[in-house]
Amino acid sequence: MKFFWKAFFASLAAIVVATLLFIVIIAGLVSSLAVISEQPITVKEHSLLILKLDNRIVERKSTNPFEDIEIPGMEKSSTTGLNQIFHAIHQAKNDDKIKGIYLELSEISAGYATADEIRNALIDFKKSGKFIYAYSDAISQKAYYLASVADSLMLNPAGMFDFRGLSAEHTFFKKALDKFGIEVQIVRGKDNKFKSAVEPFMFDKMSQANKEQTTLYLATIWNHLLKGISSARKISIDNLNEYANSVMTFRTAETARNSHFFDNLKYRDQVLSDLRLLAGLKENAEIPIVTVSEYDKISTGAKAKALIKNKIAVVYAEGEIDTGSGNSSHDINSKDLSEGIREARIDTTVKAIVLRVNSPGGSAFGSEVIWREVKLAQAVKPVIVSMGDYAASGGYYISSPAAVIIANPTTITGSIGVFGTIPNFSDLLNNKIGITFDGVKTNEHSDMPSVTRKMTPFETNLMQSYVENTYGTFLSHVADGRKMTAAGVDSIGQGRVWSGVNAKNIHLIDDFGGLKEALKIAADKAGIAEYRIKELPKLKDPFSELLKNFSVRMQNKVMESMMGTSYNYWKNLSREANAKGIYARMPFNLEIN
Repeated sequence: MKFFWKAFFASLAAIVVATLLFIVIIAGLVSSLAVISEQPITVKEHSLLILKLDNRIVERKSTNPFEDIEIPGMEKSSTTGLNQIFHAIHQAKNDDKIKGIYLELSEISAGYATADEIRNALIDFKKSGKFIYAYSDAISQKAYYLASVADSLMLNPAGMFDFRGLSAEHTFFKKALDKFGIEVQIVRGKDNKFKSAVEPFMFDKMSQANKEQTTLYLATIWNHLLKGISSARKISIDNLNEYANSVMTFRTAETARNSHFFDNLKYRDQVLSDLRLLAGLKENAEIPIVTVSEYDKISTGAKAKALIKNKIAVVYAEGEIDTGSGNSSHDINSKDLSEGIREARIDTTVKAIVLRVNSPGGSAFGSEVIWREVKLAQAVKPVIVSMGDYAASGGYYISSPAAVIIANPTTITGSIGVFGTIPNFSDLLNNKIGITFDGVKTNEHSDMPSVTRKMTPFETNLMQSYVENTYGTFLSHVADGRKMTAAGVDSIGQGRVWSGVNAKNIHLIDDFGGLKEALKIAADKAGIAEYRIKELPKLKDPFSELLKNFSVRMQNKVMESMMGTSYNYWKNLSREANAKGIYARMPFNLEIN
């Protein structure tokens, strides 16, 4: 026994030392990477800014050096900040060393609103007189929509062009849950017939109300894309729809070119020859390329900007709204976001606030906490909301007090409604597995809510009342912020999802635009001509974030690598199993293709 304990403690000590050594090595590696990343980036003459956009696009790039860590054998999942992309395009417009932009696109890992904002930034770039050249081996509809603004648009002669219209698919779990003996007890507003986030647990197909709302916003998004492509490529909308009906995806590249979707079909070596010619380089010369991440490190005019006292705070609200630390670095921690808004409010040098919202919603309580800070901020300085791909349910909840709300025509918004879910595992546990429960309680409903039994009529009515009260609060907040009646908001609420185009018609937003337009409105409202941007909430120290979230992120990466496309189903079910309180969230498994 003495030998056992001696060996045990020796092994334990070895594990502790190895762990500490690992942390020291990692810290040293991070420090080295930080030093390397701080090396000055120089732009050579005749350079091109390259935009691939194959990384997952987030609103703001994290400072965590392990955010994009790659594990051997697993799929790469790097991220690029939308703020980095905007900065690079804007800077390239005014940089004489940058001769043009080269778009090498296949798919874009972001929503249509994000793609549209980048597209608009490229349209602004063209005012410089510089060229945009696009090339692809295989290009998706979303990527093509963005690339259609290019002066020259090329496809590989054996390439694929995806063009077949949009579809939205929902995943339903009702039959599977029934087989396992799991009942999801759902409580939602009585009139929230469009609140389809809970439908996967109620039905095995879309309700008529859900089909109605999905058909409408899908059609408006598609029409917006068609107008943009038609204007850029000089193809009529009727012809574009005919091409989509014929499914260009499985037609030859030559057919796509003959239909005027592309200017020519070229191989990569021919594309490089074109780029050398456009950049003013000799034949076979090396083409100086600058990436978004490299160009983002160059801060032209930073010293002059630092002398400007007035600021506009850009507060980022990206991800699902949570009351805790969130499931990832891209979820919204209501506490952190509220502190960021509060900091912008009390900072006298901040003259206006732009709240950038890209969220499908989440915790109703977390939304209320953020709403309060937005309301307080709006009372002392202009708050402008800029909506990204999503600003629905809780995302709209936190937007409602703003002086002005702008969105992209393809933004998914609205979804004014709330719900609660309480799973009942009694059939699974009792009848299928043979596990039973028994206990004592001091009062009749001391064990409420319970996942091992069905709710009583009293409990169901109590939960219904609770949800109705939360929905009433939601209605009153929107009515107050948008200068409408609660009844008026309810008539366009009831959980219904709208596109940006629809939302403008019913006064849920004020105008179309992106972050650039929101900043201009904020400056006008504040009465300032010059300003610098203060980004909030402050990004956390990367080392503390490493120690806090490293294991969770590794677990998620391993699960995603092992499960592939099924990972999203697991993530959605896991989220629902860990749900707490009442939620204001849009359909979390909506896929638009």
